Amino acid sequence: MSRAELDKDPADVAAMFDGVAKRYDLTNTVLTAGQDRRWRALTREALELRPGQRVLDLAAGTAVSTVELAKSGAYCVAADFSLGMLRAGAGRAVPKVAADALHLPFADGSFDAVTISFGLRNVADTARALGELARVTRPGGRLVVCEFGTPSWTPYRVVYQDVMLRRVLPAIARRVSSNPDAYTYLSESIVDWPPQRRLAEIIAGAGWSRVAWRDLAGGAVALHRAVRPA
Repeated sequence: MSRAELDKDPADVAAMFDGVAKRYDLTNTVLTAGQDRRWRALTREALELRPGQRVLDLAAGTAVSTVELAKSGAYCVAADFSLGMLRAGAGRAVPKVAADALHLPFADGSFDAVTISFGLRNVADTARALGELARVTRPGGRLVVCEFGTPSWTPYRVVYQDVMLRRVLPAIARRVSSNPDAYTYLSESIVDWPPQRRLAEIIAGAGWSRVAWRDLAGGAVALHRAVRPA
């Protein structure tokens, strides 16, 4: 399934993730050489959570990221529009909600913090999803987006995009994933994703302030942080 064929239609994207749910966590760990665990911990730290706060983990998949957030003592809700992913994480003891990022089923100002990891690029309307996240966050609340980025060093960027994403990732996925063809779309979606500075502009335009980011893995991944204005 190519990116052009999928065109980020919500039903098709959900079906694609239903297809990879069975071995999704294992595949991610193999593809990132275990760095996915570190990125989840850094996302939790960047949110600066405190016990008793309410946190929305959007595009949570099997809720492995939500469990990491819950280590802070905060009340963490996993939300995803793939029922297959939520079912795959049924054994994880955190609240789970089926939700569309463009129509979140939560009241205004419901959360002290919101986060989305490696899911924003799969939403049909990035700015609208960020606006929805702002709507459900209280004034002064925090946003952290953990997403693939664009390496700034040209030689590394070329190797990363042309070798790692277009050749290595699909090859590993064919051996590990329960739906290898889906990773062709995923690799293309990473290449097409805007670089860090442009994403920061989109976040600010969606109603967030104090936007900043931190590069990880040489810029192949980035943590964007922002605050909901009072």
